[in-house]
Amino acid sequence: MTAPIVHAQLAWMAHPQELSEHLLSLSRDLFRLQMHTWDRMRGIPSEDPISPNADDARFSDPAWTERPTWDLIKEWYLAFTRHTQDMLYETPGLSNKERRRAAFWWRKWLNAVAPTNFFWTNPVALRRAIETNGDSLRRGFENWLADLQAGNVRMTSPDDFRVGENLATTPGAVIYRNRLLEVIHYAPTQKRVRAEPVVIITPWINKFYVLDLVPRKSMIRFLLDQGLDVFITSWKNPDASMSEVGFDDYLIEGIDEIVRQARAFTGAAKVHAAGYCIGGTALAMYMAWANRRYGEAEMPVADWTLFTTLVDFHKPGDIEVFIDESSIRYLTEQMARKGYLDGKEMAASFRLLRSNSLIWHYVVHGWLYGESPPPFDVLFWNMDTTRMPYRMHAWYLRELYLHNKLIQPGALQVAGEALDLAAVSQPLYAVAAEDDHIAPWLQTFKVVHHVGGAVRQVLSSSGHILGIVNPVVDPPKRHYWVEASTRDDTPETWRQRAKRCEGSWWEDWMRWLKPRCGALVAARPVSTEAFPALADAPGQYVLEP
Repeated sequence: MTAPIVHAQLAWMAHPQELSEHLLSLSRDLFRLQMHTWDRMRGIPSEDPISPNADDARFSDPAWTERPTWDLIKEWYLAFTRHTQDMLYETPGLSNKERRRAAFWWRKWLNAVAPTNFFWTNPVALRRAIETNGDSLRRGFENWLADLQAGNVRMTSPDDFRVGENLATTPGAVIYRNRLLEVIHYAPTQKRVRAEPVVIITPWINKFYVLDLVPRKSMIRFLLDQGLDVFITSWKNPDASMSEVGFDDYLIEGIDEIVRQARAFTGAAKVHAAGYCIGGTALAMYMAWANRRYGEAEMPVADWTLFTTLVDFHKPGDIEVFIDESSIRYLTEQMARKGYLDGKEMAASFRLLRSNSLIWHYVVHGWLYGESPPPFDVLFWNMDTTRMPYRMHAWYLRELYLHNKLIQPGALQVAGEALDLAAVSQPLYAVAAEDDHIAPWLQTFKVVHHVGGAVRQVLSSSGHILGIVNPVVDPPKRHYWVEASTRDDTPETWRQRAKRCEGSWWEDWMRWLKPRCGALVAARPVSTEAFPALADAPGQYVLEP
């Protein structure tokens, strides 16, 4: 946090001419702001010299514009915020990465000291306190105590949902279990299903049921209703005893195992795999590994789908501010002492990337306004965190985020094989999300430059979660762009050529996937004598804290 800010300050001190030019620009804007202040104090209408960004809801209440006092507090805050950010992004003598890091940490501080975050400088909080005769303050204090006890600013109440009761309710059975995962096979909803199954590799950052929330949002139910036979990974939440579990183990005991179990259960020669986030990155490694280990003729995966997945980590988005040699060394040392990375620490880092919407919004509404957090299944899932084994996560951060070895042919050794994505000849359906800040679409798109097979690209509206948890509704709420891509494409040239469609990309995915999954056969039972049910879905691992 400290180093990039200090570096930026020293850089400006070493460039007095550029500093004087920016200070002159600041003085001009402050003069305009002073004139605006004078006019508002005299009751003369004056247009705001600085307007909040379109996605900044902090100052949406009319009081921030209609009443001169609040308008001036808002304008002076925005003026200094904008100039500070602009100067940091234009710092001379620093690399682009250092500029972004300095701007990020300053932005976190500027967001924290926004007038909306304090009772006496928030007109909405003051108004509600008066209107409720102070009851909003009492409720806000109770919310603060509850957050303090939880050790987190809650985004939703933990009592609103129960996994297996009103979340993750799709019927199914655990048909296999080892130390790393449970394999869940879902009960068919159609009398006839496609002969070759779909295998979904979920991320082990958070839990698998993001794809099986309430029934109307469940991708699992949608796939079953389409006549597909579905298997999914439910990963073990590791503790200190699993500190030495590595990425090789996740590939062999996880991905290769669920592929083997799905083939054995159905009798199909091949499966159709899909991977989400880090599950997709692991699937990309598996595809390169399996093509080398089994050969193209015996390759057990016919085609694959990626949801918001990075394989090229050159520009991994805002999370880049946490990625450098010293930060990873510090984090690795912390994990080595405990044996794992605590899920709350990772969740806090991701929330920090969008602090206004994921932290301060809930502080203001919960503590200042006295509102109870609304029930929201996605936010409940987001708070249901998991731990990361020390060895696996240290390797993942260093080899992929820091050194970006996955796109370097032969540079990465996993489970006894040197990986080369160019050896992956199976067709790929790649889904990105337009507003994704965890796996930016401009970077996820680049998978086409590294794999050998045909690629169909989709860009969904919304972000990392809602761009994927994107059910078919009428009338449509979202849209997407879709088109095949080639190695010659850039994200910009592809988007110019891509077709914009209203609705959910799930429908386009089915048009691509279902014809590849073989002929229709009689639906299989959820479990068999050879594969008895070890537990009903959603299984035991997902319920472990």
